Amino acid sequence: MTPPAAASAAAIRTDDTTTDPAVTAADSPAPLPVGLPGSGDEDPEIRTAADPTAAPSPGPAGATARARAASRTGGMFSSLRIRNYRYYFVGQVVSNTGTWMQRIAQDWLVLSLTGSPFAVGVTTAMQFLPMLLLGLWGGVLADRLPKRRLLVATQGAMGLLAAGLAVLTVTGTVTAGYVYLFALLLGLVTVVDNPTRQAFVSEMVPARQLANAVSLNAANFQTARLVGPAVAGLLIAAVGSGWAFAVNALSFAAVIGGLLAMRESELRPTEPVAREKGQLREGLRYVKERPELLWPMVLAGFIGTFGFNFPTLLSGFAYDTFHVGAGQYGLLNTAMAVGSLAGALLAARRGAPRLRRLVGAALAFGTLEVVAAFAPGYWTFAVLLTLIGVFGLTFNTSVNSALQLATDPEVRGRVMGLLVLVFTGGTPIGAPLVGWVTDLYGPRIGLLACGLVAATAAAVIGLVLARAADLKVRVDLHRGRRGRVFAVVPRTTVRPAHERDLATAC
Repeated sequence: MTPPAAASAAAIRTDDTTTDPAVTAADSPAPLPVGLPGSGDEDPEIRTAADPTAAPSPGPAGATARARAASRTGGMFSSLRIRNYRYYFVGQVVSNTGTWMQRIAQDWLVLSLTGSPFAVGVTTAMQFLPMLLLGLWGGVLADRLPKRRLLVATQGAMGLLAAGLAVLTVTGTVTAGYVYLFALLLGLVTVVDNPTRQAFVSEMVPARQLANAVSLNAANFQTARLVGPAVAGLLIAAVGSGWAFAVNALSFAAVIGGLLAMRESELRPTEPVAREKGQLREGLRYVKERPELLWPMVLAGFIGTFGFNFPTLLSGFAYDTFHVGAGQYGLLNTAMAVGSLAGALLAARRGAPRLRRLVGAALAFGTLEVVAAFAPGYWTFAVLLTLIGVFGLTFNTSVNSALQLATDPEVRGRVMGLLVLVFTGGTPIGAPLVGWVTDLYGPRIGLLACGLVAATAAAVIGLVLARAADLKVRVDLHRGRRGRVFAVVPRTTVRPAHERDLATAC
């Protein structure tokens, strides 16, 4: 599986939470989860299936209703009450661990074959380049094809690629060129798999559980990020990189098995969009015409391209700034992973994110990077990295959930494809720029530049959204415990409908 982030589309008729009895049932205490995946316990969400006669509710009004319903949360692990999602989650635990094992083994293999860190960078670039060039088309395919079947195909293809690389490595016939080729092929499959996975979560869970499910997927990924590299290190030392690839190939069976074992009657599938000309432009126009989608997307582009360049920066801090060895360098990565896991679990406790949360998380993320650039010692820097991980994952899960809830089901794949493009497709652009600044001026200046870009983008886009929604900050020092001292409120009581909808999203 590939990084973060997860969800999909609900059928048009069942996605309108204003008529979904499952939403009205959210006011009563939810039953505790019973049994384990596959135990056959009845799903409480399915017992309150949506009214099949409900009319579709596309556009901003429907998005507002979905967001209002999704603001209700049933606890940190509430999505695991849903049988189909439990199957998916357990499969992801296994597969994400295998993926992190392959990442470590792949980098080590290239380094051992070539002795060149540059070759490792080329491998990474080959894997991300397809997303930069073709990411939008992956979203189009996610809207055109049934998502569960498409995921079975993409996960199977990834498993076969891992198996092929395992065979070449174990037999001693692998070369750096083969690794580049497999990385490119994996990137091509990821172009389709990533937006499909992100759009599929809303077919498993109702709108009110979407933010929780997205956050749990992120927590799943970060847990694998802690476990996978450690297991890979032991396996590589014991039997070699090839067997790490073989274990990853087997791990895809868990995801495919979970997908095939789902009860199709309990899914909320979106009707595939018929193939027509101009669907890519239609998706771009859809985002352009909705500020609640456009500006978070722009912010995600800045954060993804410049804020998340830690592979380049952390090695520089470890070796050039703090003069520590490989063990302490690994601890820096662990500190950030722990913070990311904490951020994902905290996000799972909340309901649907409003735009102010993702803007605030981005601002805190960038500000902490600026502060960390001046950290006086190794342990201070490690603590700040943990906090950076918390707010980085809070932004990641918030922007994912907010965009899905604000998007009509029939275009959700294209919107998520665009999000994946701007968030990860900028890596081949941002990483060389940050690397150049770091080589020229040192890692402190490199991290400072990343933090300033992230914080400035968050502040500017926050002001743009406030202006578009005609909002202002109210300060009332007399409210004390009776209410908020600081509050974001409308400037006027009489406003156009588009301003009211955006203000609700904010």
